[in-house]
Amino acid sequence: MPLPKSPPPRATSPLSPLAPQRPSSPAPPLPPQARQVSGIAPRSLHAPLPPAVPPPPPLPSGIPGSVSQPYAPSAPPGSMPNPSAYAEPPAAAPALPDVRPPAQTLHTVRQLIETVSVPRLTLQVEREGGIGTQRAVVHDGDVCKIGSHASNDVVLRDPMVSRFHCRLVREDGIWTLRDSGSMNGTTLNGVRLRDGDVGTEGVLSIGDSIIRVRSGVAQKEDFVPMLPSFGALVGTSLPMRRMFALLDKIAQSDINVLIEGESGTGKELVATEIMQRSARAEKPFVVVDCGAISPNLVESELFGHVRGAFTGADRDRTGAFEAADGGTVFLDEIGELPLELQPKLLRALEAREIRRVGETKPRRVNVRVISATNRDLEREVNKGRFREDLYFRLAVISTRVPALRERPDDLLILVRTFLAQLGVTEEERLFPASVISEMGKHDWPGNVRELRNYVERSVVLQSSNLTLRRGAGGTTSTQGATNGIDLSTPFRLAKDAVIDSFERSYLSQLLEAAGGNMSKAARMAGMDRMYLHRLVQKHGLRGGKGDQIKPSPFGSAAGNRND
Repeated sequence: MPLPKSPPPRATSPLSPLAPQRPSSPAPPLPPQARQVSGIAPRSLHAPLPPAVPPPPPLPSGIPGSVSQPYAPSAPPGSMPNPSAYAEPPAAAPALPDVRPPAQTLHTVRQLIETVSVPRLTLQVEREGGIGTQRAVVHDGDVCKIGSHASNDVVLRDPMVSRFHCRLVREDGIWTLRDSGSMNGTTLNGVRLRDGDVGTEGVLSIGDSIIRVRSGVAQKEDFVPMLPSFGALVGTSLPMRRMFALLDKIAQSDINVLIEGESGTGKELVATEIMQRSARAEKPFVVVDCGAISPNLVESELFGHVRGAFTGADRDRTGAFEAADGGTVFLDEIGELPLELQPKLLRALEAREIRRVGETKPRRVNVRVISATNRDLEREVNKGRFREDLYFRLAVISTRVPALRERPDDLLILVRTFLAQLGVTEEERLFPASVISEMGKHDWPGNVRELRNYVERSVVLQSSNLTLRRGAGGTTSTQGATNGIDLSTPFRLAKDAVIDSFERSYLSQLLEAAGGNMSKAARMAGMDRMYLHRLVQKHGLRGGKGDQIKPSPFGSAAGNRND
C-alpha cells in the first residue's frame, strides 16, 4: 500500500517562531523538549493523532509581562536553527513588584467610613409602682424610650405610667427629656415639664416610679459611611449619613416602614428613594395623602368602590391598594387617618386583602406599605386617637428625618443643589460665607421647604435679603428704611415678619414665666392649650429658662404647617 504524501512545507517569516522548511539533506533530530510547534497542519486521513495538544508558542522575551518558556529563535527559510539554542531555556524574568501600597486599600476604607462613639445612659430604677427597688438599665443609643409597653427601652410595671410615657433624646451633646403626651405627666428634679434638658444627671418621677438618670462614658462605636447623598437626598452631616445607612438596609427588605419627621423635611422623597432601591422598583408606586382627602372618601380612595355603593358612585373604581398590587403604597400623613377607618386598614395589612365599598367579596393584594407622618404617633396612641395595633403594624421599622436645624452643616450643599435644580449655579455669589454663617443661626421651622423658598426668592430678587428678622421687630435695612419700615419688602412678607416677631417674643416670655409648663402658660395667656402648643411648634420654641430665642434674618417663608 503506497504511503500518503506529506503535506507541502509552510512558509515562515523571519519573525515567526514556527519550524523552518524541511531542507533537502537530512538533519539531526531536535531535542524532544524543544520541538517547535507550527500550529494545526493539514493531516492525512490515515495519519495518527497527536498524543496531546502542545502549548501555544511563547511571546518574545522583550515584551513586559510575558511568561518565560523554552524559546528558539527563528532561522531564515531554508536553514536549520542552532541546536544549542534549545539546550537551556532563558532565565525567568523577575516578577514585577506590586505597584499598590499595602495600606492603600485600608486607607481608602477609612476615608469612606467614620467611627462615631455611641452615647451611653445609665438609668437606676429606685422605685417602681410604689415599691422600692434597685434595678439598673444601661442604654446605648441616641434615643431611650420609657413606658409600660414592652417595646420600650425601659419598661415600668406601674399602672400610673402610660404605654409610651416619655423619651430621652441626645441632641447637641445634651440629653433632653420629652414627654410623649402621658396621662399623668413627667417630673424632672421636682419640676413638672413637657420638654427640658436633663444634663449629666437628673431624677425622673414618672407615675408612682422614680428613675435616676446619669450620662455615662461611651463604650461602643458605630461605623457611619461617608455618603454625600442617597439618590435625590443630599447631606454630609452625621444625622443624614446615619439615615442613609439605615435607608440602604431598609430598601433591601420588604417590610412596612414608618417615616417620621417635621413638615418640610422631605419624607415623601425618602419614601421614593426606598421604593426605587427595592425589589418592587418596577412595580406601581401609588401615593395617598390621607390629610387631603375628605373623611367620607378615604375608604373609597384606599380600597375602591363598586357602582351604586353610595350617591354619586356611577361606576366601579379601583382603590390605591388594588392599583398598587405587586408594588408599593405610600400613605402620607397617616396620622390624619380617621379612627373609624383604622381597623379596615389594619385588616388589609394583616390579611393582605381588601374589600371595595359596597362589595362583599374580598380581593387579595400584595403591596408594601410605606407611611409618613409629622405627628408623634406614640403621643396619639396615648391620647386614644390612633390604634396601638395599627401603629405597630405600620412601624415594623421606623426612621426619622432630621430637621434642618439639627444639621446646619448641610446648608451650603443644599443651596448648591437648589441652584443646580433651578439652572442658575452662577448665582452662588448671592450666598457668600457670611450669609451661610447667618443662615446657620436660624432655626428653620419650615425646614428644607423653607430653605428652598428662601433660595428661590433670593435668586428672583438678586439679593439675599437680611432685613426680615424673626424676633427683632425694630431692625431695618439701609435701603428704603423709613420709620422702621422697609419699603423694598412686599407688604405681605413685612406683615408676616411683624406677626412672627410678636408671637416669638410673647411666647418666649410666657414660657419663661410659666417655668416651661404648657398648661400653666395657656392659663396665663387665656388661650387654648393645644393652640399654644401649635404656636410653640411653629416657632421651634422649647420650655425652660435655658432656651435661647434666635432671630431669623430670612423672612417667614416657612410655609403652611399642620403639626
